Amino acid sequence: MNIYQKEIRLKPYKRGFHLITETIEDSFPELGGIKIGVLNVFIKHTSASLTINENADSTVRSDFEAHMNILVPEDAPYYVHTYEGSDDMPAHIKASLMGSSIQIPISRGRLNLGIWQGIYLCEHRNNASGRSLVLSCIGS
Repeated sequence: MNIYQKEIRLKPYKRGFHLITETIEDSFPELGGIKIGVLNVFIKHTSASLTINENADSTVRSDFEAHMNILVPEDAPYYVHTYEGSDDMPAHIKASLMGSSIQIPISRGRLNLGIWQGIYLCEHRNNASGRSLVLSCIGS
């Protein structure tokens, strides 16, 4: 059984939903040596999140952003935590709704995602800096 872990820093992304599957794969060549295992991806932030979804049609990403903005609007009069601007509390709520980690099976040295699946960084802030991910892999 092998265990690998590394932390990577993503470049800054604009607000929205961004495919990062290739970035993760390129940053973690140790995956190639795993015949069967699992990769956990954890984001170390409270105003961004991770999810797995459609990787082919970019309108899925824009629809995600549009729907999340309706579900969790900015400038709601009941928000108290607005120290960093109107996107502050909504970003925290969106991150909690979407989640801070995902798990992906590894088979024959590759992430075993469905043909139309990709890993998304869900950036909920207007002016975020780069985000840090912890990649943890266990397998043989």
